[in-house]
Amino acid sequence: MASAVTIIPAAPPLAAEAHFAAMFTYETDCWDVHEALSAGADFVLVDVRSAAKFEAGHVPGAIHLPHGRITASKLARWPQDTLFVTYCAGPHCNGAARGALRIAQLGRPVKIMPGGVTGWLDEGFDLARSAP
Repeated sequence: MASAVTIIPAAPPLAAEAHFAAMFTYETDCWDVHEALSAGADFVLVDVRSAAKFEAGHVPGAIHLPHGRITASKLARWPQDTLFVTYCAGPHCNGAARGALRIAQLGRPVKIMPGGVTGWLDEGFDLARSAP
């Protein structure tokens, strides 16, 4: 008897390859962000959470821009081709996707870091804290 895993067959290898390759155009992971930040980031990391959450602990080097406050004027200080990477609390939070959607609607390149703060901490990385 087939399990819930195998009852629906896997996609053909070429379709799976296209799917998984496309995922990397939409998202990145905490480890890659950490490595890039350590080497001098070529993107802007955006924490889309509340000010209180940002102050309590955020990825070092991130800017604070809540997803509901992302506007063209706030992104204007960076060149049009700047890549933005959004994150929020973690995989249980859709704030990163909300922020990425807004940035994309403004015509800017964007990816999400789906692990967010939870993933960052799971990798053993430290958070920065802001003075209240």
